[in-house]
Amino acid sequence: MTATIATHVNGAPVYYDHGGEHHPPSSTMLGFWLYLMSDCLIFAVLFAVYAVLGRSYAAGPSGADLFDLPLVAVNTALLLFSSITYGFSMIAMQQGRKGQVLAWLAVTGLFGLGFLGIELFEFSHLIHEGAGPQRSAFLSSFFTLVGTHGLHVTFGCIWLVTLMFQVGRLGLTAANRRRLMCLSMFWHFLDVVWIGVFTFVYLMGSM
Repeated sequence: MTATIATHVNGAPVYYDHGGEHHPPSSTMLGFWLYLMSDCLIFAVLFAVYAVLGRSYAAGPSGADLFDLPLVAVNTALLLFSSITYGFSMIAMQQGRKGQVLAWLAVTGLFGLGFLGIELFEFSHLIHEGAGPQRSAFLSSFFTLVGTHGLHVTFGCIWLVTLMFQVGRLGLTAANRRRLMCLSMFWHFLDVVWIGVFTFVYLMGSM
């Protein structure tokens, strides 16, 4: 069993795990915020590239010809619901209810996997119809932007499952609470990015 010991240095709590490794909460959160800012820059560049190339169809199909808006709307709902269920898991964490935390994390993971499944179906359908990323600059930028977001959701699902094992084994320790907070920030960030994708790529692209 891993022990977590809290001490105070200059009034700030410092947590020790595994025999003395310290993880100041403020440093961890600051580092994660810096990571999210770097991710913001990556997606900003991808949105900018799509803004430049999004109308370069090379005599091929446009978004209005390809996008299935009802299906994309379902996918959007899945990701938004996953953000709500993750919020429920954070409420349960604050109340110290380990079982509810795991249950809501499992529901969140199922929504995330559903989102990925629909996205993979969309990609495979487009490629089958001859609208792969090599077809035009529009499709190259589309697959890059949407695919990068999908990779982030995939990583988030893997991280979520890992945290479920850690919480199930060690409980709601200070370290696990901090990890759950970081994943919460990451998951909600992906929601915000997807709202931008849905609006800028799918809705505007279908006009």
